[in-house]
Amino acid sequence: MRLAEVIEKIAPPNAAAEEEAQRRLDHLTKPPGSLGRLEEVARRVAAIQGIVPPSLGPKRIFVFAADHGVTAEGVSAYPQAVTAQMTYNFLAGGAAINALARCFGVHIEVIDAGVDHDFPPDKNLRRLNIRRGTENFTRGPAMTRAEAEASIEGGIRCVEEAAAKERPFLFGVGEMGIGNTTSAAAVLCALTGAAPREAAGGGAGVDAAGWERKVAAIEKGLALHRPDASDPLDILAKVGGLEIGAMTGAILGAAALRVPLVLDGFIAGSAALLARAFCPRVTDFLFAAHLSAEKGHRAMVRELGVAPLLDLGMRLGEGTGACLAMGLIEAAVKLMREMATFDSAGIAGKVS
Repeated sequence: MRLAEVIEKIAPPNAAAEEEAQRRLDHLTKPPGSLGRLEEVARRVAAIQGIVPPSLGPKRIFVFAADHGVTAEGVSAYPQAVTAQMTYNFLAGGAAINALARCFGVHIEVIDAGVDHDFPPDKNLRRLNIRRGTENFTRGPAMTRAEAEASIEGGIRCVEEAAAKERPFLFGVGEMGIGNTTSAAAVLCALTGAAPREAAGGGAGVDAAGWERKVAAIEKGLALHRPDASDPLDILAKVGGLEIGAMTGAILGAAALRVPLVLDGFIAGSAALLARAFCPRVTDFLFAAHLSAEKGHRAMVRELGVAPLLDLGMRLGEGTGACLAMGLIEAAVKLMREMATFDSAGIAGKVS
């Protein structure tokens, strides 16, 4: 489905279902509001699905991997080759996201959105086949506009094809890409006007000198390209990443399908900002998993208007925060579905 068609399909959540969900929550065997934000979560899922109580089903996280040409500027503590090495680790089941996914019953789908590596045939690795990593955005655009759009449409196809196989209860997005916190910070700056020194964090553990190079790279890229804040495709093409584009598409595609989507951390947040620039309604379908320890993430979630469910000091990426939050969201839905009401349990309700 083309990008414009997907955006056209995104409609607001079902307000009537949200009201019905609130009435059900208020009649469950507990004091009103006593489950705190779990009640808000369950109510929002009901509004997104248009079902009270919401239905349960499979949980799936897409882990998009891609390389970034800006790593040539010395912005990362790790060499670019680690992107491919970690992709192999995901496929072998040895990464943090794999361990958490086994714990919470989440299916992981690994997607090569643009890794600069020749992977052997593997039925568990999906390839978007756009290009092998981005260019160094301090010297030229990260990619062409057509490639940026192709990355978004690749992410859309991923969610559409997964939903066609089995209607999921939850989607989540995560990523892997050496240098991608630099691109994500550049996207944040381009969309919001944030200063690179406020947006850029330590990423995977870059030292002070590396952080200065990172800030300088973002400043140089923004000054060189002057990305148009009103044109998210321009921003993605000039300073973004292929996995950021794919996550943007996954977010838009999930919203069009009325599937709740769980954001991971900083890089996923940059994709959400781009998705919101394409369609402001998309934030109604998003759950922010956690507050990342990455420096610019607090400003990012504030800009999106989404309140993170967890604050654990995490900054790993991969979809790890999203996986943890999926357990909370599933618990919230189970509470709405499985708790008795005062009437069904024969318990006297609140005296008015």
